[in-house]
Amino acid sequence: MTQAKPSSHNLLILGIRSVLFFIFQVVTLFIFAPLVLLSFPFSYRIRYAIASSWSKLVIKGLKVICDLGFNVVGAENIKGNGIIFCKHQSAWETFALQVIFPQQSWVLKRELLWIPLFGWALALIQPIAIDRSKKSKSFRQIIKQGTERLKSGRWVVIFPEGTRTAPGQKGKYMVGGALLAEKSGYPVIPVAHNAGEFWRRKAFIKYPGTIQVRIGEMIDSQSISARELNQQAENWIESQMDEISNKTP
Repeated sequence: MTQAKPSSHNLLILGIRSVLFFIFQVVTLFIFAPLVLLSFPFSYRIRYAIASSWSKLVIKGLKVICDLGFNVVGAENIKGNGIIFCKHQSAWETFALQVIFPQQSWVLKRELLWIPLFGWALALIQPIAIDRSKKSKSFRQIIKQGTERLKSGRWVVIFPEGTRTAPGQKGKYMVGGALLAEKSGYPVIPVAHNAGEFWRRKAFIKYPGTIQVRIGEMIDSQSISARELNQQAENWIESQMDEISNKTP
């Protein structure tokens, strides 16, 4: 169940908490991003450990300051490594996946690497930064670099819809991640959550409550085509969204 509509008084409290969380997020970013940059001479494992520590701290800060936590069902399905197909509703999952899953690389838009300090630190943890305007080139890059990351033992995180969607909405599931699974032979693990109902896209207020996360069983990529795999992952994720999403208008 999601949050009830807040009164004016409660909205003021939510606003104050959200401001405090924003300050906490920015201050800690300005501590951890330079640490990641200073770790450049060291191994990827050390750089990733520092960067993911910030994400874990943000999730803890969110719970303490805004009283927003999460509950995971299906964590036992996390085995070995593979490709994470995750619903994208909020900024929340970009932090939380680093708490839930082991070491990972992200498929993301290359423009994020241009953000001063944050983007420079992000580049050092080896994401798969694509130009979304060039689909064919992006698919080849995802397959090539994604396979390299998977062979190194990392998970690869993909938001198959490509961009954040509002609660109750669904974007087109693009086939790039499924092509990576087909070509690499690694499985896909689908992830659904309702974070957008608490930390809304393009919104400042963070609502208290418990975000529901569902992790599905691994989908074997060696027995079905990329399109079939993509459809199977989409069907599972969206069926879970129907169960965990708030039905109140």
